[in-house]
Amino acid sequence: MDSTPPTTGPWSSGALHKALKRHFGYDTFRPHQEEIIQDALAGRDVFALLPTGGGKSLCFQLPAVMRPGLTVVVSPLVALMKDQVDGLSDAGVAATFLNSTLKKTESTARLRGLYQGAYRLLYVAPERLTLSGFLSELPKWNVNLFAVDEAHCISEWGHDFRPEYRDLQRLRELLPATPIMALTATATTRVRLDIVEQLRLREPCRHVGSFNRPNLFYRVRPKQEAFEQVLAYVGKRRQESGIIYCQARKTVEKLAERLSSHGIRALPYHAGLTPAERTENQERFIRDQVQVICATIAFGMGINKPNVRFVIHYDLPKNVEGYYQETGRAGRDGLPSECLLLFSTGDAIKQQVFIDEKTNPQEQEIARQQLRQMLQYAEQPGCRRDSLLAYFGETYPKSNCGGCDNCLEPHETFDGTIAAQKLLSCVYRIREKGRFSVGLNHVVAVLCGARTERVQQWGHDTLSTYGIGTEFSRNDWLAIGRELVRHGLLAQSNGQFPTVEISPEGRAFLKHRPPLTLTKPKTKPVVVAVPRDGEIPCDEFLFQRLRDLRRRLADERDVPAYVIFSDVALRHMAREYPQSREELLGISGVGEAKLRAYGEIVLAEIQRHLAAHPRQTFPPLR
Repeated sequence: MDSTPPTTGPWSSGALHKALKRHFGYDTFRPHQEEIIQDALAGRDVFALLPTGGGKSLCFQLPAVMRPGLTVVVSPLVALMKDQVDGLSDAGVAATFLNSTLKKTESTARLRGLYQGAYRLLYVAPERLTLSGFLSELPKWNVNLFAVDEAHCISEWGHDFRPEYRDLQRLRELLPATPIMALTATATTRVRLDIVEQLRLREPCRHVGSFNRPNLFYRVRPKQEAFEQVLAYVGKRRQESGIIYCQARKTVEKLAERLSSHGIRALPYHAGLTPAERTENQERFIRDQVQVICATIAFGMGINKPNVRFVIHYDLPKNVEGYYQETGRAGRDGLPSECLLLFSTGDAIKQQVFIDEKTNPQEQEIARQQLRQMLQYAEQPGCRRDSLLAYFGETYPKSNCGGCDNCLEPHETFDGTIAAQKLLSCVYRIREKGRFSVGLNHVVAVLCGARTERVQQWGHDTLSTYGIGTEFSRNDWLAIGRELVRHGLLAQSNGQFPTVEISPEGRAFLKHRPPLTLTKPKTKPVVVAVPRDGEIPCDEFLFQRLRDLRRRLADERDVPAYVIFSDVALRHMAREYPQSREELLGISGVGEAKLRAYGEIVLAEIQRHLAAHPRQTFPPLR
């Protein structure tokens, strides 16, 4: 982690905390938020990398309400704009958006409000913002900050490059004195540097938070009868919202249909649907009218639904960066949530076929490298949290995170000395006979005694290592080979047809034959405890009553339920039983506007509950 020193600025910490409670109902800032807000209020350019759920939006929303002028927020997703504006309006903040969903009369009225200074925040898509006619009007609206959300989209080195983001460079030319804040949740070091360069940030204050999401539990299971696995998993969580990611549109449609036929409220989301269908399905999910959304990676960017309790990857993700971002859509409210990846080598083979069909050699090589990194994550026996953080250059300080399957139920191990010797010897003999290298699949075919065309054509069925590995299945040998690559005993080449060679370390191993411990692949579903970080014990019956009340209030106002109150706020109410307006205002997430709008009805619901049920006591929160 790194962060430039916070500025003193004209705003005291006390003033920021007072505004935070008044407008948004929170008593404390999350890591880096206060420093970022101070820098923004001081008129500096800012680069902020905070994990999903780390509170990026507040970094530009709070400055917007603390001073006159307009904050323009660049957002790539239409649904996010409405979502954010609904939440801000409910908190008493003047905000609006302009996009293609509005009727002409609505757009005209909002533009009139912008000229009159009626708004503190304006949400707009990059392609609309950079239209010449739109750009020419910006100087008339007293813009004091440009906030570029999902800023990694501007970089070709990122996992979600969007060409329309490149035009945002023009903002610096048009309003050179207006500061720019770039925000993202996923960016490698190379992408971070590219964002700063592309947006032409001037000596930006850089704030990089931890990528660790302690409330998320990471789990990888072997993919066996995938639909039945998903049905069993979701069936035990019928009161919880979840996202299931698939690689293909056809899989999305079929999975949503089959889940629905088994009584699970599920809808599809992919680029093949019409914009109206996508919007409707997403809206129903956001409003808890369906439990599950089955989606391609087209879904999710910027979705502000805080109570997603699980994310399932039905197919192997293409890269670790995308996987991290997609799992990050779970547990944005800080409550315990799970991330399940169903893994099979068959999925990896399918992806390799798609990669081979790419016409750009550079794109092919990048995709192959990303796939290898994803395979290493899925198959590794070590801590998954440590692996994810290491990918982004962060070191995890503990040897056991207590929040992944490998830490809570480690892989079984076995003495793999002889197996490693057999595989490495086979690689050596193949190379010795033909003076050329082959891929791991061919090595395994020789070990297993397969009579393939190439094995016979190249005379590898006459090698001393032919058929000496019948004690393991083909998939087991492939897993052993990949583990030897991770151990550094085998070196795998790049390219369309990667080959394997014995590394110097592998040669030393064959010469000295030290003992080697390898891991057994998990072949059965593993049941481990859910994470405890972020748990808020409370009166569950009262919590459900408050959820039902929130649902009614949200339906009356035509907004998502979490716009009224978050699950976190409801859980605090259900453990503290506030009896007065002052006590209710002390609940995290209850600001002055929400107190005025909902205070009396919430207090009355709590009183009705206490009239029929005894008050419970709970241990202090960790």
